[in-house]
Amino acid sequence: MTIHWCGTGLSAIPGLSRLISAGHPVTVWNRTVAKAQEAVGDLTQDIRVFDSDALAEALQADDVIVSMLPGDWHVPLAELAISKGAHFVSSSYIAPEMRALDSKARAAGVRIINEVGLDPGIDHLMAHALVADYKASDAYDTENEISFTSYCGGVPKIANAFRYKFSWAPVGVLKALRSPSRSIRHFSELNVSRPWDAISRYDAPLPVPESFEVYPNRDSLPFMEEYGFEGAWKVKDFVRGTLRLNGWADAWADIFAEAGTASDERLAEIADQLLAENAYEEGEPDRVVLCVDLKAEKAGHAVWHKTYVMDAWGDERGTAMARLVSVPVSLAVEAVLKRQIPVGVMAAPADLKLVTEWMEAVQSLAQHLMVVDQV
Repeated sequence: MTIHWCGTGLSAIPGLSRLISAGHPVTVWNRTVAKAQEAVGDLTQDIRVFDSDALAEALQADDVIVSMLPGDWHVPLAELAISKGAHFVSSSYIAPEMRALDSKARAAGVRIINEVGLDPGIDHLMAHALVADYKASDAYDTENEISFTSYCGGVPKIANAFRYKFSWAPVGVLKALRSPSRSIRHFSELNVSRPWDAISRYDAPLPVPESFEVYPNRDSLPFMEEYGFEGAWKVKDFVRGTLRLNGWADAWADIFAEAGTASDERLAEIADQLLAENAYEEGEPDRVVLCVDLKAEKAGHAVWHKTYVMDAWGDERGTAMARLVSVPVSLAVEAVLKRQIPVGVMAAPADLKLVTEWMEAVQSLAQHLMVVDQV
């Protein structure tokens, strides 16, 4: 069973290196062989030019394709895996086209697992752990009012005036600012066309308490079912969103004013300027903060309230972002190889045994990780 790891970008290397160092048979595929050799050439010589036809020829039943390539490659590679009786892993959100492969994957006995990076990924594991903990508690009651928030952000460890730094082209960040979101606020559906219309404050229960600016992103509502929320629950708030340093909204005001209507060409110009002015310096530490919070209230008082909190930053091992994205991907690959993942299309597992094992691994990746009981 060979692991075909496709893509050796900035967020791929720690997980890839981990699999190779553990002795798994790994073939590395990258568009530029020289870049892959620079990244992992000290660990393996099985590095090939990425080509879908060449990959198809090499792929065998029960192999695993890992896609760390741009998102438009995920579905074609998943389809290739199904056609060969192989499996597929990516860190990206499950697109509708990927979800549509579920019946084919089940029929073929193939495992297609996505959303196993940082966000989405580790945030899912935290949510599954908290929901299971709450359901097993004495405080559990379908009459309770439930509030859930999940905020994640990559921010500079050493804050700059712009309140953000880039380690790769900012175009994706700028395009994300155009995306609408759907969430629940005070029992009502909240639809926001632009993130800056819904910026609020979040106080993170870190060892040294810290406040951040946060905003909802994407469509949060489908994740209520994903996380095991029951239909009878009274959901007061349910938000999955992005976390930024305080002062971010003010620093980005000019970007907001233009990003909503700028052409792709203009966005590219803005991105080039932002990267030139706000890129990470060589060896400069990044930082990742992730807070997943679940609260149950009765008669206006919290009866159960816990927050899973993670704070990580770059160190001698490299960037926090790369560790937290790619190492969980490598854990998913091993779970597929061990048949711990069911067939079909799925996101990060809810199985508490796997959740516990994976979070124990994440513990070594972050400088701070704990569950804070706030009652």
